[in-house]
Amino acid sequence: MANAAEHSGANGHAGVIGGSGRLGAARLLLWALAGALAVRQAAAVLRVPPGEWLSGFHLPGGLPGSLYDAGQFTGSPFAGLVLRPFLGLAAPSLEVAWTCVTLLFVAAIGLVAARGLPDPVPRRTALLAAPVLTALMMVSLPVREAASPGQTAVLPVLLVLLAVFRVPGERPAGFLVGLAAALQPALLLFAPLLWLTGRRPAARTAAVTFAGATALSWAALPRDSWTYWIQHLAGTGLGGAPDSLANQSVHGALLRLGLSGPAEMLLYAALAAGIGWIGLRRAVRYARDGQLLLAVAITGCVAVAVSPAGWRHQLLWVLLAVAGKVGSRAADRPVWPVAVVLAMTLPSDVLLPNLAALAPVRDNVLLLAALAAACAVPFLPRSSPYWREPVPTAYGRPVAARWSRVPLMPFWRRVLSRPNLLLELLLIRVGYSLYSHIRAAAPTSRSLAEGNGAQIHGIERALGIDIEHAVNHAVAKTPWLEAFFNFYYTSFHFVVPLTILAVLYWRRPGDYRWARASLGLATVLALVGFWLYPLAPPRLMPALGFIDTVHGPQDLANPSYGAMTAISNQYAAMPSLHFGWSLWCGIVIVVLAPKGWQKVLGVLHPLITVCAIVATANHWVLDAVGGAAVVSAGFGLVYVLSGPRGSSAGVGAQVRLPRPRVEEPAVSAARGTG
Repeated sequence: MANAAEHSGANGHAGVIGGSGRLGAARLLLWALAGALAVRQAAAVLRVPPGEWLSGFHLPGGLPGSLYDAGQFTGSPFAGLVLRPFLGLAAPSLEVAWTCVTLLFVAAIGLVAARGLPDPVPRRTALLAAPVLTALMMVSLPVREAASPGQTAVLPVLLVLLAVFRVPGERPAGFLVGLAAALQPALLLFAPLLWLTGRRPAARTAAVTFAGATALSWAALPRDSWTYWIQHLAGTGLGGAPDSLANQSVHGALLRLGLSGPAEMLLYAALAAGIGWIGLRRAVRYARDGQLLLAVAITGCVAVAVSPAGWRHQLLWVLLAVAGKVGSRAADRPVWPVAVVLAMTLPSDVLLPNLAALAPVRDNVLLLAALAAACAVPFLPRSSPYWREPVPTAYGRPVAARWSRVPLMPFWRRVLSRPNLLLELLLIRVGYSLYSHIRAAAPTSRSLAEGNGAQIHGIERALGIDIEHAVNHAVAKTPWLEAFFNFYYTSFHFVVPLTILAVLYWRRPGDYRWARASLGLATVLALVGFWLYPLAPPRLMPALGFIDTVHGPQDLANPSYGAMTAISNQYAAMPSLHFGWSLWCGIVIVVLAPKGWQKVLGVLHPLITVCAIVATANHWVLDAVGGAAVVSAGFGLVYVLSGPRGSSAGVGAQVRLPRPRVEEPAVSAARGTG
């Protein structure tokens, strides 16, 4: 028995060592990724010509002059006073040093923020948080813009984090907060946070430091101080028009909505006061709850939102708000961090479609994210029973692989509950936008596409299935049939798949995941086909005499084919996703529909679609074959990854889940190192 115990202990020790080794390897890989992203960002910045680089400071050659003569410098007069000595450096040295120091500051923010996560922090989270956060910041919009010359937005964030988490003593911490506020005045809101959380010496020191630095800049740069504080109201209008999309503050949003004059100023003041009151109360509550990093992020979001000019490079605080936990279910936990990461890394037109009705939201995505973090998102307190143990996700019973040589993927488990709707809609929108961008970026060589078109046409003639010309002209001579196929081609491509997904989401969540995964994989495979085999559809093949019934006559002598190429890649025809998606719809309906007439409609939809794509001269017959191939591959891949669809017994049934045990409230005073 002693030998057995020793053997068990040795195995346990080996397991711990193995786990530590895997964790260390993962951490090393993540830091390598963060380093690669930093090098990429540095390369992008250093490609700026030296003349344009120095013009970012707007003090050419270091000669005396106004910081704001060119109207592009966005920093405070104190920031200009700090930056002026750097202009004495040689241009190449300044570029390299500035870029490297900025990116090192970003890495330092990741390290300090990771150490500021509320206790208790799992060891895996503590070790991986810093490189993950650093990598996310490297690709975020604020860091991409903050690395440009003359921008100091990263430094105030680091100063505040150091003051809250790393610097011992109240007065040194307050001094750093005051310096941060001198560089970015709205950050003076951290002084009330310090005061309300019991750090009054630090709050007083921050206010005194800010006042002293501002007075120093008034004495050294009186003209610039007057321009910044009086003429432009804390920088409003410097660095761009106040109503430009770069100004992601409440003031900028109101101006973009068409408000102006005294009415706009009064509304802005009222909204800023309300946001400040709500945000600071929430920040104090979470600080007293022991979530200091979240409190700091909320205060930073408030500061940028209520500032007269909240530029994109100042919005790094929003990314730090991922420290908060939202939702009682484990399935809901990714919603907030995923939404923040997408909003902070992707252009707004990727997140939302280009519709006029959505313009107010699309133009203010970053501001809305900051306002949500500051005033709306219900972050869990540490006393919540779901803080450490959210309601777990219910999974179906694992199934055995049908082919011994192709094992099922262990990470692809069958989930019994429906996914979070907000997260699902967000990922579907982003996925479709990326699909559109990749499809549009696929090779569009006219000669190559027409050569492939001739090749497809030749294969069809050899097979005796070149029916496109006869069908196209027969339909074009029958007005009602032409109108029907044109309407079917343009209307049902998106409506039917989205309707099926919506019904499955609501009525059959387990089958929804199966259907969604197969559609997504088929679409990814289709993108590979678009990229590798650009193909001219029949309507864009010169001398073949096809009639474009949907888009009207095209000038085939003009490689741009009119305005159509501004909408999408006209050579992304093989495989045909018009037919592929309709076939996916038919298969899903036939497999899942409970009634016979519904199954009949499922069969008819792909049959009518294949007639429509041929009749309108938008696809060859073999394009439909390609569409069927990628859809079949999509269903096959899902089968290989997770087993047969019908193996998840109990899908949709009510599952009794254990309620997390209630922890003792972990309410404590805001912790600092002072």
